[in-house]
Amino acid sequence: MDLISQKVKQWIDDGKDPRSAHWQGGLESILNVFMPYLEPGQLIPVAPLEEEELAVFLSVLGIIDLSPSLYAAFFPPAIAEKITPPDSAEELHHIEKGKPSYKIIIFRPGKVERILCAEISEHANNPGVDIFQSGALLGTYRFENQQDCFGELNKIVRAHIWEKERWRTDEYKRYTINWFEKVMTLHKKTVYVEKDFSYFHSPTLIKSNKIDVIFILLSEMIDKRLNNSEDPLPEAVATIQAIDDTDVIKAQLNDLIEKVIFEYLTVLKDCDLVLFDELSDKEMGLFNRESARSILKIVNRLAA
Repeated sequence: MDLISQKVKQWIDDGKDPRSAHWQGGLESILNVFMPYLEPGQLIPVAPLEEEELAVFLSVLGIIDLSPSLYAAFFPPAIAEKITPPDSAEELHHIEKGKPSYKIIIFRPGKVERILCAEISEHANNPGVDIFQSGALLGTYRFENQQDCFGELNKIVRAHIWEKERWRTDEYKRYTINWFEKVMTLHKKTVYVEKDFSYFHSPTLIKSNKIDVIFILLSEMIDKRLNNSEDPLPEAVATIQAIDDTDVIKAQLNDLIEKVIFEYLTVLKDCDLVLFDELSDKEMGLFNRESARSILKIVNRLAA
């Protein structure tokens, strides 16, 4: 008997409804299959998306705000339609069989594990959300349409599955980076963020100031990309590093990193996340110095 089966048996022995116990176990088993491909604090599609599926994913990407240790998976119809609760659990059925289903499963690890399953398809009879803990159905939300579901979805996530304990510094950093990656993807300032948990919005979380945090964030974004083998940036850096001339290497790395920084700053400006016109002369001078210092620091490290 595997671990999840043992948990389900224990839940039922503890008096939990077998329907909800088996369904939670099933959701956890499904998520375990895709866990190696998920990143904490991010909503990740479990399969390549068609154009219509991508539109649904992008619609919900800027709505759902995840604390940094939650695991969240987006399931397009080809997979989501196979994820069905027990026939006897009528309250957990949000969509008719055969209709295009879109599901999101969010898992909160830790001492008190909790899992959330959301049916967000516009074809659902009642788009909605179900929350489970220790084999028990904690709550079910049902909406008349997708728009109403989207309107309440983040409130439900925030209330029922967000991590309420005090965060570590690295968790504030991961949360902030995850938020900015969504901003870069969507190019919108409306991407939801809890400002009290983002060091970009609340620099005191990392004992910094509003200018320095800009370049802390951008430097961490670049570092993350450099550690991602699927990102084109590491290959571009490696090509430059192969040049047999240190001065040329530094010059080309400087141009490359400057271009990346400029792309990030353009999005920050376009989305009104940095109001450059409102910076004082002193702040603008600090901004220019910190920009040059950050680029030089990255270049020197990559050229070493």
